[in-house]
Amino acid sequence: MTKTLMIPGLLGSGDGHWQQQWLLDNPESALVEQRSWTRPVVEEWRETLEQVLAENPGAWLVAHSLGCVLVASLAGRPSVKNVGGALLVAPCDLNQTENIHPGLIDFGPMPEAPLGFPSLVVGSLNDPYMALDAVQRYSALWGSDFVDIGKAGHINVASGFGRWERGYSLLQQLQGSAPAEIVPAAASEARALRG
Repeated sequence: MTKTLMIPGLLGSGDGHWQQQWLLDNPESALVEQRSWTRPVVEEWRETLEQVLAENPGAWLVAHSLGCVLVASLAGRPSVKNVGGALLVAPCDLNQTENIHPGLIDFGPMPEAPLGFPSLVVGSLNDPYMALDAVQRYSALWGSDFVDIGKAGHINVASGFGRWERGYSLLQQLQGSAPAEIVPAAASEARALRG
């Protein structure tokens, strides 16, 4: 069975986070463990992720926050051939994250290239780490489908997300079921401009 790799963001995904719940629920999932959760450097984090991907070709990636930016940094690299697809939940804007957590991250500019594998970005109307219009913009740049789940904060424990069962259905849709509620980023962007 193909592995599902959990890719947390800054500070990792602690107890009660939906990524931790998913690890418990799915024996075919694994955490991509970084050397430092508190001082992330994109080159170190990406090297770790690429090593895990080399050992698990075809893996599905489930990323949160800074983990989404890490996954997006794979675009154009040989390791994309090892990615089955990615669920990118509540990506963070690097400038905004730097404002909230000064001096902690070394991730360079936001990646903007198309990812080169199937992906779905999940955004929120009131995420303090990235405004919805920015989430839609990066979804379009990355070539990702997009879904807005309403006022859900940063889609983490602090905003009331434990197991997050709806996330399972989004991942299943990405993996091949009919994408009933998923809309291409370009279409959602156009709808946002009309509304």
